[in-house]
Amino acid sequence: MLRAGIVGLPNVGKSTLFNAVTRTRKAESANYPFCTIDPNVGVVNVPDKRLEELASISSSQEIISAAVEFVDIAGLVKGASAGEGLGNKFLSHIREVDAIVHVVRCFEDADIHHVEGSIDPIRDIETIATELIVADLDAVQRRKDKLNKEAKRGNKEAVALMAIIEKMEPHLGEGNPAITCELSREEADLAKHLFLLSGKPTLFAANLKDAELAEADSNPFFKEVREYAAKHHGCETVVISAQIESELIDLSENEAREFLSEMGVNESGAGQLIQKSYSLLGLQTYFTTGEKETRAWTIRKGDTAPKAAGVIHGDFERGFIKAETVAYNDLIECGSIATARDRGLYRMEGKEYVVQEGDVMLFKFNV
Repeated sequence: MLRAGIVGLPNVGKSTLFNAVTRTRKAESANYPFCTIDPNVGVVNVPDKRLEELASISSSQEIISAAVEFVDIAGLVKGASAGEGLGNKFLSHIREVDAIVHVVRCFEDADIHHVEGSIDPIRDIETIATELIVADLDAVQRRKDKLNKEAKRGNKEAVALMAIIEKMEPHLGEGNPAITCELSREEADLAKHLFLLSGKPTLFAANLKDAELAEADSNPFFKEVREYAAKHHGCETVVISAQIESELIDLSENEAREFLSEMGVNESGAGQLIQKSYSLLGLQTYFTTGEKETRAWTIRKGDTAPKAAGVIHGDFERGFIKAETVAYNDLIECGSIATARDRGLYRMEGKEYVVQEGDVMLFKFNV
């Protein structure tokens, strides 16, 4: 299962958000730095209203959601790349995740300590970005010496990686994250072997006060973060209130909906963050549905039908014959598979078919 790591400076709401996303109180949250030392890990269901619609059509007895793993990582401080604070441990934990959710504090509150003594979201973003970039630059320079020797011996992969490093090293040296380095698709795939921290897909989470959530666009800190993240990191920003989310943990679904409505908010920020993180990891969903269960299956974007079938069972991929397929929206509009078939919307797809987000599928195989 792919993992998203929740990172940020100490005491910006990471652990509170982790508890909200995982609907637990596993992570300790307190008003002092380094409350989290060893990372907390939780598996989270991805909210998807489509499951209920499909289950209704099929009269399913059970609904099974897609899932993603979240990791609450210790807060970073300036100098982490040189071992300050919990630096080395923090960086090693980031290296183990597939994507980053960067929590940024976007509110003033004298009662909640900030490690820098003041609120400046852009400074906070740059503090973490700088530490990741410095660590990457050091890793690239060390890797360069080894690859250079292999390239001279004619190792083709080493030659290709050296070409990427020649682009990446000056890019990092100018203070830019690896994720914004212009690489071809093939180069980007190969660059993954460099395991660069600043090259991981990133989502920014702007943590606002509960009273400001309904009118987030009027918060100047949030607007700064959104614009900066898009311009300098090529990343999206979601709005959350860790405090509100923590209060939703013990509420039922209906109670949570009423609570959010009273706050002037339509949807939980944690729910949006989970969905965005799922997409950030390069994942998408297809469905199977029947009387026994309606289930969301996780695949990578671009996977073919046999690959998707293999997520259910290896035999499905090995013995793949065809996939009976209908788009989610078409099935909902038709109201039944029989009607979708009558209208020519229920089709047979072969081995080369690239599965689309929301496809409803039934696989035929023989082993």
